[in-house]
Amino acid sequence: MIWPLEDAEAVLRLYREFIGRAPRELNGWFGFHTIPPSPLFPRELHMRKMCFIMWCYLGRLTPAERLLAPFRKVGSLAFSGVQELPYPALQSLFDGFYAPGLQWYWKTDFVREISDSAIAQHIEYARRLPTLHSTMHLYPIDGAPSRVPKHATAWSYREARWTQVIVGVDPESAAAQRAKEWAQEYWQALHPYSMGGGYVNMMMEEGQERVRAAYRDNYPRVAAIKKKYDPSNFFHVNQNIRPAAG
Repeated sequence: MIWPLEDAEAVLRLYREFIGRAPRELNGWFGFHTIPPSPLFPRELHMRKMCFIMWCYLGRLTPAERLLAPFRKVGSLAFSGVQELPYPALQSLFDGFYAPGLQWYWKTDFVREISDSAIAQHIEYARRLPTLHSTMHLYPIDGAPSRVPKHATAWSYREARWTQVIVGVDPESAAAQRAKEWAQEYWQALHPYSMGGGYVNMMMEEGQERVRAAYRDNYPRVAAIKKKYDPSNFFHVNQNIRPAAG
């Protein structure tokens, strides 16, 4: 479902309340995109900056439509592609758009609450989407992950509700640099509203403090394991967990 950017505040307010109450069969992530000139979308939407939700309901279309009815009433829904299709088709829907060879710059955080002031910042940076491929997504992660104790695995953000990812993307170096700066500024504006750490698979080289923040209070245990199995830190070309000292 796609809406004009002018409706982003109303859509995101509805979404933040709705998704936490949604049944287990339904998921949906919110994002900002410049609509690509693709036959997937009506021509009048091409190259417009817009907000959208990508839904996935594991079931039949009729109950899904009932659940999603409030989103057809908010703002001026510009496009709905809700339909039955195999899950692999959903997964591969944008493979052609994000083809190999693009230059990416990632920033990420875990988010528990989306405040009104955070929404205002999101919209400000959505208006400034720098390139066709650059985007921001909010992925709900408060389902199955929340049912595991925070100290059961290395990852401790079991109370997080979303993974927020901001990416500056373009095939050309000059534009990619502009997109990188946009992503950095966007992240700096939204980071105060976050839980402090982010998903390591969506991080660049951001320093050891960010790596520690990704594991939070579980970091010392992971560092102790690293000391036992890799005391020389041979495996270091990553978001590196350094072996515990001593």
